[in-house]
Amino acid sequence: MALPPEQQYDSKEKQNGTLALFIKKTEADLLSALQVESIDPYDPVDVSAIPSPWKTVGAGNYAAVVFHPGFPDWVVKIYAPGRPGLSEEASVYRKLGPHPAYSECLHEGKNYLVLKRLKGVTLYDCLHRGIRIPKKVIKDIDDALEYARTRGLHPCDVHGKNVMLVNGRGVVVDVSDFYKTEACSKWEDVKKAYYKVYLPFFYRFPVPVPYSLLNIVRKGYRFYKKLRK
Repeated sequence: MALPPEQQYDSKEKQNGTLALFIKKTEADLLSALQVESIDPYDPVDVSAIPSPWKTVGAGNYAAVVFHPGFPDWVVKIYAPGRPGLSEEASVYRKLGPHPAYSECLHEGKNYLVLKRLKGVTLYDCLHRGIRIPKKVIKDIDDALEYARTRGLHPCDVHGKNVMLVNGRGVVVDVSDFYKTEACSKWEDVKKAYYKVYLPFFYRFPVPVPYSLLNIVRKGYRFYKKLRK
């Protein structure tokens, strides 16, 4: 049941005030103490220092994502020094607009973005924890990527660490490369592995896969793609 217009206004004003406080804490408490370094552009960034009570949610090749327990619905994505793409990612979110399979960008800072937090498990971690990945999740992500194309974007760098299982549905966590125009087959390769290997074996008999083995597969895939080029 929808709230009356006056209550909707009050709720929005309250959220805006809370967001302003969150941005203030981000700039005053987090950015002054956080240390993020990108050593290799093909490996996740290194977070060597983070002030309490902030916690790391994840790390990509260019940026780290952290959250504050007092603001559980938002995260801060901080780009490592020298890594490009922040303004482009903010532009991608503007083009996407509100969509159930994507986050939203609520604020763009000098070297960070405030995003709506997506609470789930990446497909990469599903493999690690032995959590079943239903076909519906793959279909949801396919639909989300097609939606992005209708908005003039080019889904790129979509893989197991960038998509997530949330309440039985598939969502896309990272859109930072959607502004690029080069061809990218990563998601199609993930789907091939899902239908040819995962469904016949791991879905029927879900067993946890060690990160060490997943990392070998990840690096082997990267080496294979380099050879193909």
